[in-house]
Amino acid sequence: MTDRPASEPETSRLSETLVVRRLVCGLWQVADLEKDGGTLDLDSAADALQAYADAGFDTFDMADHYGSAELIAGRLLARYPTGAKRPLAFTKWCPEPGPMTADAVRRGVAERLERLGVDKVDLLQFHWWTFEHPAWLDALHEMAELRREGLIGEIGVTNFDAAHLAVALADGVPIVSNQVSFSLVDRRAAGDLAALCGRTGVKLLAYGTLCGGFLSDKWLGQKEPAEIADWSRQKYKRFIETTGGWVAFQGILAAAGDIARKHNVSISNVATRWVLEHEAVAAAIIGARLGENEHRTDNLQVFGFSLDAEDRDRLNAAFTATRPVPGDCGDEYRRPPYLTASGDLSHHLQAIPSIHKPEPMPGRPDRTRVSSGSVWEELAGYSRAIRVKDTIRVSGTTATHGADRCVAPGDPGAQATYILDKIAAAIRALGGTMEDVVRTRIYLRDVTHWEPVSRAHGRAFAAMRPANTLIEAGNLVGDYLVEIEAEAVID
Repeated sequence: MTDRPASEPETSRLSETLVVRRLVCGLWQVADLEKDGGTLDLDSAADALQAYADAGFDTFDMADHYGSAELIAGRLLARYPTGAKRPLAFTKWCPEPGPMTADAVRRGVAERLERLGVDKVDLLQFHWWTFEHPAWLDALHEMAELRREGLIGEIGVTNFDAAHLAVALADGVPIVSNQVSFSLVDRRAAGDLAALCGRTGVKLLAYGTLCGGFLSDKWLGQKEPAEIADWSRQKYKRFIETTGGWVAFQGILAAAGDIARKHNVSISNVATRWVLEHEAVAAAIIGARLGENEHRTDNLQVFGFSLDAEDRDRLNAAFTATRPVPGDCGDEYRRPPYLTASGDLSHHLQAIPSIHKPEPMPGRPDRTRVSSGSVWEELAGYSRAIRVKDTIRVSGTTATHGADRCVAPGDPGAQATYILDKIAAAIRALGGTMEDVVRTRIYLRDVTHWEPVSRAHGRAFAAMRPANTLIEAGNLVGDYLVEIEAEAVID
């Protein structure tokens, strides 16, 4: 690390063919600028992106729901002749939960290609709202097929926790990156997710590194804002409140301010540098304001210094006055407390549909059941789950996807994660939640698999701690390494 500012952002390799800037320009602000119904002038906005690209900030990140962002990036890319080196355009596809047929996935990818005006999306990142709906694996496998066809350069995911990223990798999906929140305030990605990345080579793209601008000199020593207009700050103010409030946050700002003065840089530089120095992180995503508050020169200072042990100790001391963000990465979109701008998912989705349709049992008005679609349910005469009055009993459940495919063969922890999602979906369809589970029973093919399976069970039930039995079953059918059954009682 030199002591002189860089002339352009450093680079990092995501794959053999994809090298990215370590500072990626995020276009989420487009949605905020257009939230009142107007749209930006595409050519003028593309001019603003051109200025970033000319200064070496030539990797851009956007999403299907960032207003006109994909169209603006498309205008920029159209300025480069065929075959010429052009900026990189990453985007995200965030479909509503539902069946993911090959045609549905192809349409989603085709729309990204059309809006960007390209023949191949450099990095297409996939977001899924609830892992209880298993079609996310169908979508990723179909994206892998489109990658083989040349329509997608590389596949990434966004807001995946460590457990479900592990499921996708164990199931053979060629994922190179996971885009998640990571900052001095939200440090979840430094845990299980970073460890998984170290084992698999997947890299993190970190967003929210400046907490919507709160991690800056502007807010040091300032009173807590009473009203916030823009979506980004509304969202990250919730992160601050969840982790201990404004006073604890000011402690982090003060520590970062001391370090910034020591290195003659900004608090934002310190916050970004802390994230970039994590080995799993390929790049941090900084907001592109399209003509206002661009901060390109200041951002380059990130590459002119490094944090020493004294700096890290100073920050760690400030962290002790805060609480961790609940759960793992992405949980803020999947369970309370929803750390979104609105505090729920109302500005993203109308509702999250159940994969199951409960059906009454003939002649038994006190009983309801659901089926998962396995070919064996009708043949062998059983249901995935049955509710009798206030009790739900879930059959022995394996990592079967669709009618008969085994998910993540060879990985007992990934299979257990997938099984518990299936159990949660069945219980929810019958009117319960995982919090209602009072008993579980786990069957293992190999007793040496107990630890990864137990850890998966712990992620689902650490707060409830149902009565549990762990059994070495000897032999399970086919590639299945784990089977789990559950019983829930609804108060």
